[in-house]
Amino acid sequence: MGMARTSLLLLLYALALLASATSAEIVEHTLIVGNLTIERLCKVHVITAVNGSLPGPTIDVREGDTLVIHVFNESPYNITLHWHGVHQRLSAWADGPAYVTQCPIVPANSYTYRFTITGQEGTLWWHAHISTLRATVYGALIIRPRSGLYPFPEPYANVKPFMEIPIVLGEWWNQNIVDMESDFLTSGGGPSISDAYTINGQPGHLYSCSKDGMHKFNVEKDKTYLLRIINAAMNNQLFFKIARHNFVVVAIDASYTNPYFTDVLVIAPGQSMDLLFMTDQPVDSYYMAARPYSPVPAFRFQDGTTTALISYVGANSLLTGLMPILPYAKDTSTAFKLSNGLTSHTKAPHWLPCPQTVDEKMFITLSIGFVSCGPVANCKSFLGRRYRSAASMNNQSFVLPTKLSMLEAFHYRVEGIYTKDFPDNPPMEFDYTSSINKLNLRLIMPNKGTRVKKLKYGSTVEIVMQDTALVLKENHPMHFHGFDFYVLAQGFGNYDPVNDPKKFNLVNPQKRNTIAVPIGGWAVIRFLADNPGVWFAHCHLETHSPWGLDMAFEIENGPTPSTTLPPPPADLPSC
Repeated sequence: MGMARTSLLLLLYALALLASATSAEIVEHTLIVGNLTIERLCKVHVITAVNGSLPGPTIDVREGDTLVIHVFNESPYNITLHWHGVHQRLSAWADGPAYVTQCPIVPANSYTYRFTITGQEGTLWWHAHISTLRATVYGALIIRPRSGLYPFPEPYANVKPFMEIPIVLGEWWNQNIVDMESDFLTSGGGPSISDAYTINGQPGHLYSCSKDGMHKFNVEKDKTYLLRIINAAMNNQLFFKIARHNFVVVAIDASYTNPYFTDVLVIAPGQSMDLLFMTDQPVDSYYMAARPYSPVPAFRFQDGTTTALISYVGANSLLTGLMPILPYAKDTSTAFKLSNGLTSHTKAPHWLPCPQTVDEKMFITLSIGFVSCGPVANCKSFLGRRYRSAASMNNQSFVLPTKLSMLEAFHYRVEGIYTKDFPDNPPMEFDYTSSINKLNLRLIMPNKGTRVKKLKYGSTVEIVMQDTALVLKENHPMHFHGFDFYVLAQGFGNYDPVNDPKKFNLVNPQKRNTIAVPIGGWAVIRFLADNPGVWFAHCHLETHSPWGLDMAFEIENGPTPSTTLPPPPADLPSC
């Protein structure tokens, strides 16, 4: 009888533990945005940061949890925060892009972001989504499986990482980042190049006055670690390596992948990757390092290398470590091999098959161009004193509203904030990637406006994104808010509507929220428009977005209360 009672108690205790492990929770954080005095590259700076740190705090949740984030703005600037890659199902009011889903939080005010993370696991991140403040206002967002077990694909299905290491790659300027943006938008040219790249906020020993602050990660031999890599840099894709070590990519943008074996990564601004990393080398110290992938000819960029140290327990502390050999900055072949070689782990939880039929098709050109300076007397680009730099999608250069957020206009049916006439195709066909059209004034002068593409709830959308050679070719990391998309195919040159669809992967395409459209090439994506609201889509290069390489989707409400966007919270900031 006693043994039976003990067994029953143990069973009840086990069931209670299971219930605790599987029940969703409310995870609450307070984030204070304010000034931080910090020293980098031999100089003392005052930056905008969160909770007095760079990067800001890591937010750690489980799938199904509800996040309640109280944001207090004690900085001198307007602020919003975006939860990059979170689907925000029926919580578009918490998405964060300024003037799209909310007006900014003005200084000395606050706003509480409330949203539930459903059907997502892996590594995402959060950052400011106004001006260029995301240069220093960012942090990791880690979403763990509710069961606590990582559903990695075979042969890693039962691997439990010994430890997890978040790695946030960033970019640093020796100047006030808001003033820098104001200067380049006023003058009509581009921004000044950054002064360093960073790993978890530190440039590393190859930069001046940075050796002592460089991060050192102590690891044990013959263990498996999970590296969570985020590219929070402003304007550069980055190559990443650890000397003499290999990786297994197991997730991208919080979506599980089939194992991809590599010794080098390329990661675009906005993207994240989860890697299994085995400490199977001799006991020693090894540098991790990142440097830019910048394929645009004659384009100036910060050609530096940021470092941190992986040090095996027992390594000789007097040794400096082994440095990896990174690809050269214009190695498009290496970059494309990785970005094109990933496929989805279709047996993972939350995987949904790629839609096989399409309701809406779009062809969107991504271009750099020029617009009239208008009343600004000192505006000047290399085209002359009458023009400033601009960027566009289908010859439409996006302008953010200022009187009311687009989402409020959608919800309250307010006219005049935006129009629903974003074109499905460019205004004219041309040889998109040929230099023969370079500086053709008919093509490089876009229309400015606030235009969206209206979609029916539940429709399937397929988009060809085509880089152009107008002014210059570029590798554009395109980020879509509100949903992930399937990457069906990528390639170089002009998209061929007859032969390129034969390359489509409709079985296990990679799923992302940010895709680096190849320089002088194209990418085809497909997604299901099942999340009502207004969702921003933009280039994640912080030069191109304020130039206008943006657009938005208006997704109609569905037919039921559970498919209809709820009203805004009472504390939603007003313009």
